[in-house]
Amino acid sequence: MSFGKAVKIGMLGMGTVGGGVAQIIERNGELLAGKTDINLTLQRVLVRDPSRRRAVDLPPQTYTTDPDVVIRDPAISVVVELMGGIEPARTLISAALKENKDVVTANKDLMAQHGRELLQLARRCGRNIYYEASAGGGIPLVRPLKHCLVANRIKCIIGIINGTTNYILTRMSCDDMDFQEALARAQKLGFAEADPSSDIEGRDAAYKLAILAGIAFNCPVDPGELSIEGIKNVTRADIHYARELGYTIKLLAIGEEKPGGLVLRVHPALVSLAHPLASVHDEFNALFIEGDLIGEAMFYGRGAGALPTASAVVADIIDAVRSYERADKGLYANNLGKTKLLPVSVLNSRFYVRFLAQDRPGVFGALATVFGDEGVSLDMIIQKRKKNGIAEIVLVTHDVSEERFNRSLEKALRLPSIQPDAGVFRVLA
Repeated sequence: MSFGKAVKIGMLGMGTVGGGVAQIIERNGELLAGKTDINLTLQRVLVRDPSRRRAVDLPPQTYTTDPDVVIRDPAISVVVELMGGIEPARTLISAALKENKDVVTANKDLMAQHGRELLQLARRCGRNIYYEASAGGGIPLVRPLKHCLVANRIKCIIGIINGTTNYILTRMSCDDMDFQEALARAQKLGFAEADPSSDIEGRDAAYKLAILAGIAFNCPVDPGELSIEGIKNVTRADIHYARELGYTIKLLAIGEEKPGGLVLRVHPALVSLAHPLASVHDEFNALFIEGDLIGEAMFYGRGAGALPTASAVVADIIDAVRSYERADKGLYANNLGKTKLLPVSVLNSRFYVRFLAQDRPGVFGALATVFGDEGVSLDMIIQKRKKNGIAEIVLVTHDVSEERFNRSLEKALRLPSIQPDAGVFRVLA
């Protein structure tokens, strides 16, 4: 049985997420129609190889290798871009908007780097771009920030928004794995790509932060201006010592409003075990938000995967159809203001440092003197294990300016008893 208004959509790409969209329409189509009075049909799908077997068997005439067949089909009202990458996705989305079609995309790279120009084009064309799946996978983040929290002045957003790195750090913490072993496990289970560099170096999280910060703080954000650190330098020893101190280590994406502008950065940090983000494990993601009206809130769930991400795509398709019927244009094409991005150096932070030092008298005193000379107050300084005459010294600072801490660290690493390969991470306030 089918019911509801018939809506034909076109899809550009049918990989993992595209296959998930087709599965949802096939499996839950009647459920969707019952809830929304909208009956979705995949009218045309752009693929490289029409003969390849796919997750859902569509009629052969559905597939095409010509993008114009999808974009120019007058029966199609919504074009779903799931190709990934910048080009040809950027060109095809622009063409679809000019053909008077709304666009749904899960393309985080494109929306982070070129979202502003595409949203402006959508506004000029009287159309919309919906991109919920680009930032949080299956977790609703874009819609709550744009609608549910629109009356709030957002003070900060703090997110675990990369499932690969969170899985790796979880396995290092819970299973006592080293980095390479945990990465191999993530790759075996499909949580990490064969080339995981975008994830472990923090770029994937930075793209998502650029999208979310642009919405939360109503400003254009260039991901190239963000401070980014990955997780390659997190060792099993750091995981152990963090736990002893009452923390876990997470890769965080943080946006904060400060006097004069925004500070946006991605980096590993020690998170108190009492903080809600500390309990976000494996491939799960979460975004912690503080607003002036709502106070604190957190969104949690699977940030990636075929069906979770496809769930967000289908929700955007339904929104696009409803908005089209209401002639509700510009819903997602914000008139973004301008906000200055400030360097991380303006922040005050707490720091965790793990030094390797020669096990001899006076080392503690020398370190304390160096940090004291720069006005860096130490919360604790402890000596850990010794091996072959080398001791590990762990210290945690009180709040200090980034510039002052960096000066003291440089001096400490010049001490003859201190080896140069220190582990340094911020501590989430």
